[in-house]
Amino acid sequence: MTTDIPTITLNDGRTIPQLGFGVFQVPPPETRAAVTMAIEAGYRHIDTAQMYGNEKGVGEAIADSGLDRSEFFLTSKLSNAAHLPDDARRAFDRTLEELGTDHLDLFLIHWPLPTRYNGDFVQTWLALEEFYREGRARSIGVSNFTPHHLGRLRAETQVRPAVNQIEIHPYLTNEQLRAYNTANEIANEAYSPIAQGEVLSDPTIESIAREVSRTPAQVVLRWHIQRGDIIFPKSKTEARVRENAAIFDFELDAGAMAAISSLDKGEKGRTGGNPDTMAWIPEE
Repeated sequence: MTTDIPTITLNDGRTIPQLGFGVFQVPPPETRAAVTMAIEAGYRHIDTAQMYGNEKGVGEAIADSGLDRSEFFLTSKLSNAAHLPDDARRAFDRTLEELGTDHLDLFLIHWPLPTRYNGDFVQTWLALEEFYREGRARSIGVSNFTPHHLGRLRAETQVRPAVNQIEIHPYLTNEQLRAYNTANEIANEAYSPIAQGEVLSDPTIESIAREVSRTPAQVVLRWHIQRGDIIFPKSKTEARVRENAAIFDFELDAGAMAAISSLDKGEKGRTGGNPDTMAWIPEE
């Protein structure tokens, strides 16, 4: 299956598989088994984060696989508690240790936190630039950044984010931000690609699924792929893990694509936090 997954070339010249496996909300004790199942199903792109608390399980599954580290595209994200440069350095070292690797393929700032740290996410980004120049983070990017946040980085730093991981799904198509990212050669990564399941019972999506003899989840994930988004759906069920990967042997026509995009609810469709107001910092 791995050879069937298309890749996207990032602005730093590296490539990323367009489909991966996400471990958001996978309990740490269950992570090793979940990632092992995904690897056995053919996934090689794994997306985790410091705040998920399950990096160790991801690393154990990769070690268990017997596959070379070069086979995997591994992403993690900086904790909201570690935005100060020295904290970011320590947190990054800890992530490498937890994952059992000497480098990440992609490391992201998880949230801009504009109301914390005096709004200075630029200092945080400069720490990530260090990891990038050292080769310990092969690519660096951001998550939940808006055009305003990205504009500051462009004006005040040297390295452009390779990706912006943002909430995208049929109820929050996030077109303006996606267009901004694309115009600035920043790849769009879509988290919560099926709106945590909320879109799967939508009549429009159910109807399209019947027409193409696919599941609603496959239809929505295919919509993302055809729009050029990078996705990493999660599931702890083997059948669904495999089903989520079986999206490269069919296409949605223009009418179906437009119908799904028309479901956009704007801000009302958001299932996660708002980047301009998110201020939560976990206790560590």
